Amino acid sequence: MKNSNKDIQKKRIMSYFIEAANEIVEKEGMENLTIRKVADKAGYNSATLYNYFENLKHLVFFSSIRHLSDYAKDLPGYLEKAKNPIDACLKVWECFSKHSYANPRVYQLIFFGGFSSTTVNNSIKTYYEIFPEQISDDVKEYMPMLLEDNLYERDYILLKNALKNTDISEEDIRSINEMNILIYRGMMADMEKNYLNLSIDDAVDKTLKYIKRVFKAYDIQTDK
Repeated sequence: MKNSNKDIQKKRIMSYFIEAANEIVEKEGMENLTIRKVADKAGYNSATLYNYFENLKHLVFFSSIRHLSDYAKDLPGYLEKAKNPIDACLKVWECFSKHSYANPRVYQLIFFGGFSSTTVNNSIKTYYEIFPEQISDDVKEYMPMLLEDNLYERDYILLKNALKNTDISEEDIRSINEMNILIYRGMMADMEKNYLNLSIDDAVDKTLKYIKRVFKAYDIQTDK
C-alpha cells in the first residue's frame, strides 16, 4: 500500500508540472519555457522538478505527448476511407503528416529528440497512466502502432502489411521504407524552419505525392 500511495503521489505531482508546462507553452510559446517558470506555476521549487524529470527537455517531451492523442483520435476516421492495404498505408501517412506538420517542434522532439527507446516508451506509458482520459476505447487498438517511437520500424510494419500479397522483395520494402522516412524528415525540417513557406495542406500533399512516386518506381499501384 505504501508503494501504491507513493506512486499515486508521484504521478499527481508530475501532472502538476506537465499541466503547468502546457499552460506556459500555450500562452508564451515553447521558447519561453523555463524550469523556474514551470516550478513556480506548479507550486514547487525547481529542485523538486528534477525528482520527476531528467531535465527541461524531458518535461517538454512529457507535455508534448498530448498531441499524439489528437492524432490517435483522428486516425480511425482516415482508415475508414482506405480502399485497400496500400491506401491504408497512405492514409496513416496523411493523418500523421497533417498533425506533425501542425506541430513540427513537438513531433521532432517526440520522434527525433535523441531520447532512448526505453525513455520514450516508459514516458508514454507513464503519461497515459497519469492522463488515461486522453485515450478513448475506440483508439486503444491503434496505440501499439501510434506510439512506436522508431518511425523506421513503424513504417516498415505498415509497408510489410500493405505489400504482403505482392512480389515486392524484403530488400525493396526496406528501401521504400527508408525513402519514405527521408521524405517525411525533409518535409518536417522544412515545416520547422519554414524554408518554403508551405501551408500544412500543401506540405501534406507534397509528402504524399513523393511517397506515391516511390511506390510507382517499384510498380506499386496507389490509385486503384
